[in-house]
Amino acid sequence: VRLEESGGGLAQAGGSLRLSCAVFGSTSDLYGMGWFRRAPGKEREFVASISGLTGEADYADSVKGRCTISRDTVKDALYLELNNLNSDDTAVYYCARSQSYSGTHGDDFNYWGQGTQVTVSA
Repeated sequence: VRLEESGGGLAQAGGSLRLSCAVFGSTSDLYGMGWFRRAPGKEREFVASISGLTGEADYADSVKGRCTISRDTVKDALYLELNNLNSDDTAVYYCARSQSYSGTHGDDFNYWGQGTQVTVSA
């Protein structure tokens, strides 16, 4: 399984971004998918995930209300939309596939992309 993120770059505070993740080699759509991020000098943190079984989404408190995770099983793609950006959103964003239907912890995921850098400027 290979995951490839895209859509990162420089964004303005208050603006929006949309990240994409192309999924290659996954044999089932039932696996949960998620987004994590690692800010400079900080630990990796959960951002959002979507259940492969129910389609239910989970969000970190830091992005709840301004974030939407979605997936397109036909295109084998995962997306993350983040609005009202602030400097705390500056991080490398990683796409990940769960070992099961869902997950919100890094240990729940066993396939990871290389990450895409998002930098939010004031």
